[in-house]
Amino acid sequence: MGIIMEYGFFRVKGVWIMDSELLQRFASEIADFMGPNSSEDARTVQKGLMLYRQGLVTQLAFNQDMVTATVQDVTPVKVSLDLSFFSMSKCSCPSDEWCRHKMAVFFAAYSRIGSVADWVEAWREPMKEKQAAASWGVQAAKDLIKANGVLKPDYGRWVHSFEVSFDTLLHSKKSTTPYVVEELFKIYERQIRAAAPLEKEWRLLYEMVGTVISFKKLAMLSEQSGHSEELTKRTYGQVFDQLLDDADELVEKIGMQSMPFDFDEFILKLKDDTFGLLTCVQGLEFERIYLYRLLWTGLFKKKEWREEEVLKIKERMKELQDWENPGPLMIAGIHLHFLLQKDDSALRSIHSCGDEFVTPYMIHWIDFLSGQKAWKRVGPVIELFLGKIKRYLDQLDGYRSCASFTRTAIRAIAPFCGENDRFDLFEKALAQTLPYSFSDYEYVLFERGMYDKWCEVQAFIGLNFYDIPKERVKVIEKEKPELLLALLHQSAQREIDAKNRSSYKMAVRHLKKLRTIYKKVKRVDDWEYFFETLLERTKRLRAFHEECKRSKLIES
Repeated sequence: MGIIMEYGFFRVKGVWIMDSELLQRFASEIADFMGPNSSEDARTVQKGLMLYRQGLVTQLAFNQDMVTATVQDVTPVKVSLDLSFFSMSKCSCPSDEWCRHKMAVFFAAYSRIGSVADWVEAWREPMKEKQAAASWGVQAAKDLIKANGVLKPDYGRWVHSFEVSFDTLLHSKKSTTPYVVEELFKIYERQIRAAAPLEKEWRLLYEMVGTVISFKKLAMLSEQSGHSEELTKRTYGQVFDQLLDDADELVEKIGMQSMPFDFDEFILKLKDDTFGLLTCVQGLEFERIYLYRLLWTGLFKKKEWREEEVLKIKERMKELQDWENPGPLMIAGIHLHFLLQKDDSALRSIHSCGDEFVTPYMIHWIDFLSGQKAWKRVGPVIELFLGKIKRYLDQLDGYRSCASFTRTAIRAIAPFCGENDRFDLFEKALAQTLPYSFSDYEYVLFERGMYDKWCEVQAFIGLNFYDIPKERVKVIEKEKPELLLALLHQSAQREIDAKNRSSYKMAVRHLKKLRTIYKKVKRVDDWEYFFETLLERTKRLRAFHEECKRSKLIES
């Protein structure tokens, strides 16, 4: 029948016709990217809709996985939508963002497979739900405040009040959509704070208990509602972040005051509730461990408590089901061993953990021990960390993630290395984390006059010789010019391998510099042997030889 399918489009008699599935995926990407709660995104959608409805999208065309069109705005603009790679879509207008013109062309294309009005309505639905939930939540919170009033110190009553309020406000629907959780949680928070004790010291403890219970309840809501961790963090992840910030602040404030004797019972019960953070859900591992670790470091300081907790963790590990995540329990046990100054036990446990899992948590223990200036204790942790970091980076996704982790790691070990004159360890860390540590490593090597290693790092990264800062090259050319030979050889060969006229010109530029340095270090014979061998090896590359003659590298 003359029908060919490619890149999600059908080609019939030489004409590309759109496949709805590809465009539906693109529509979903836009819906995720453009937030209905953002006033700027809402304006972009509205303006794009107006341009489309006014018939200002013309010359709409489909070609493989591309949609192109002209939009007649104040001035005509050209738009191309890349349906396979959303971020590669382009518009000739000055905006670098997702603009109204791209939106208008999307609507024009989408109208071929579905209702634009329905898409816009579905996109706006989370905002409607949020507004409705907020209205209902405010009234529900008022009712709860009237019922509870200000709560006097009673741990059980506090927890019961938190749980009832949470369930009333956030379990109000059979299925809570992720878009309303943040708004409802804010109302819930205002409600529980309104019921806080009036005395400052009790209020702080009340808020600390509320933070732990609220965190656990929210984590369990996320899991029970079937929200993926990615969706949770995108839609209401900032709620968890705020809870952790609040906990940080509360632990510091409570730690600064002398705790009344009456607090003991409350702290003991909070300690038991904190244990639940380790197993209450399967996801949000980092956040759960962070909160647990914070409380045991800053609040639960008695040695016997920590020893009892280690035993409790061991018993719970024995009871784990196959589907349960042992990670938080393992990290908690290691942390408690460090708090108890049982570093050998902690290090043995770290050894037994997989690099991918334990490595990011090691930065906290390095920071913790460095903060105490416990240099003898932190050294072995850093040595073990550096033995794991390269394997961890190898499995980490994306250059940006690797670079960010590397910066954090280097910053963590710097105090120990500086305080103990361990440049060897610092350099080892920089070497282990290449290429992500390149800018720091090359700077340190150059400043210390370690030009041989500096050149090795440049060669490892593979920068073009003429992309290296000229002022650095001049210094090395004056001090140790022979070190530049390997870099120039590498750059020249890379340009020759590219096999095009412009790269040959650049290769000749490198070769002339090579010749200069060989003469400077009185190794003219080496240069002549190398160049003769190179010409023989590249004799079929006539364009390259022409460039060599033009530049007088080859005598006519």
